[in-house]
Amino acid sequence: MRELGAGDSELGKAGAAQSPVPSSQSLTLRQLGVVEYATTFAAQKRFTAERGPDTPDELWLLQHEPVYTQGLAGKPEHLLTASEIPVVQIDRGGQITYHGPGQAVVYLLIDLARRNLKVREQVTLMEQAMIDVLAAYGIAAERRGGAPGVYVKDAKIGALGLKISRGCSYHGLSLNVDLDLAPYLRINPCGYEGLRSTSLKEEGASTTTDAVLAQLATRLTELLDRDYPLAH
Repeated sequence: MRELGAGDSELGKAGAAQSPVPSSQSLTLRQLGVVEYATTFAAQKRFTAERGPDTPDELWLLQHEPVYTQGLAGKPEHLLTASEIPVVQIDRGGQITYHGPGQAVVYLLIDLARRNLKVREQVTLMEQAMIDVLAAYGIAAERRGGAPGVYVKDAKIGALGLKISRGCSYHGLSLNVDLDLAPYLRINPCGYEGLRSTSLKEEGASTTTDAVLAQLATRLTELLDRDYPLAH
């Protein structure tokens, strides 16, 4: 496996801390801290292009500096108001969303065929991990048919998006913990006009983004290493 060390990775050049954390037999978990979006995006693509059949899967745990990301089918009209926050065009599905400090982001660099996973199953798995972590804080969250992500009543709290290349995934999920929600007011989140955004803090939960990242990593590892089908 190619180490994402400070000497040769774009993440390293950005000054992120690459601290491996305890891993399962089949997953390497990396804590990257608060990182700039574009360099992390490039590192995901490079990792996926260079990985081989024996490369361990990885989960990258991080927060982003403020950024809007626009998916492949993204429509410019969903950015309602220009601001100092950059907009980055990327290769996942979906429309525009926001990332910023106080949001737990997990990128899943997974060989789907090796785990006998279909894309829809991986989406279900990611949603389930967020639902389970939120339940631990007493927050009842749910899926919505035709609108990937996780919702609390009428508000979205967790988003996801994937790109599949050579049978392997990158990008992943984001769960709002304790972040400034004002940037969501400048967009139609995920292309839905008037969709409200919320966070664990807004829903009354007191915790840290690092704690939520650790809980997401634990639950994702359990679900990815399972040997039984995950119900939709």
